[in-house]
Amino acid sequence: MLLCYKKNLGSSRVSNKISYHLDEHIKSVIARELRNRGIDVTTTVEVNLRTKSDDSQLAFASREGRVLVTHDNDFLKLAVTNTNHSGIAYCHPTKRSVGQIIEILVLMYEVCTPEDMIGRVEFL
Repeated sequence: MLLCYKKNLGSSRVSNKISYHLDEHIKSVIARELRNRGIDVTTTVEVNLRTKSDDSQLAFASREGRVLVTHDNDFLKLAVTNTNHSGIAYCHPTKRSVGQIIEILVLMYEVCTPEDMIGRVEFL
């Protein structure tokens, strides 16, 4: 269960919404479906970070106040040494279907605030 879900369970509305940055390994259909639901999303390809390091990806997401969505476990190692980020949503590449990933990210969007995600890793 999402920790921020329990925290915000009594809230009638979370007005401060999270936004996402999807790394290059996340399928583009996920970005499209999140946008169809009104969620602010950028992708590595769209912001010209495709050949950049993982550190650069995380720095971009943090500067923009975006939760980084990834299948790359290298970001888990970065999260240990760098807790000053806007959040990481990690999903093992074979654990969830595209539809499940979309559902979980929509749930996070609905119940988590940007402040909830600071320095956190959420395992999808």
